[in-house]
Amino acid sequence: MGRDKAQVEVDGIPMAQRVATALYQVTPDVVCVGRDRGLAGLRCIPDRLPGPRGPLAGLVTALASAGGPVVLVAVDQPLVRPATLRELVALASPGRAAVPVAGGARQVTCAVYPAGWAAEAAAEDDAGGSIQSLLDRLGAREVPEDVWASWGEDGRSWFSVDAPEDVAAAEALLRGDRLRP
Repeated sequence: MGRDKAQVEVDGIPMAQRVATALYQVTPDVVCVGRDRGLAGLRCIPDRLPGPRGPLAGLVTALASAGGPVVLVAVDQPLVRPATLRELVALASPGRAAVPVAGGARQVTCAVYPAGWAAEAAAEDDAGGSIQSLLDRLGAREVPEDVWASWGEDGRSWFSVDAPEDVAAAEALLRGDRLRP
């Protein structure tokens, strides 16, 4: 994007604020991980290790500071639906993550992770792993398309704004356009 994705606006609202608004409809404890100062009025905490390390580093930090399961949503997923997050929370269990699968790929940055995975996630990060490799080791409740579609989800919850043209696509989805496969 060439700039801080969290501050990029989709239909006039910064993505971080959009994601936080959805999360607040699911949990009162919303934290922005990977930052050392406030963003969009959120409490922020820096990653436990410095430098760009990927989503696993954020998950490790979130799990270490959480008192319960972590609902993980990437800041560049501004169309995340609270209803989808609530369903994922309902499917997660104390020892098992709930992760939607779309097009054969696990959507690891729109998922729920059990608090009990903190030590395993830290070890995976220390070994240079990823959330995918963590899931390969520990397993997850993978939520297939027929299930998440029954919630009214069409994949927009994990639609990622990675380039300037994605902002226009996200805004079209907000206007009611359908997500294209």
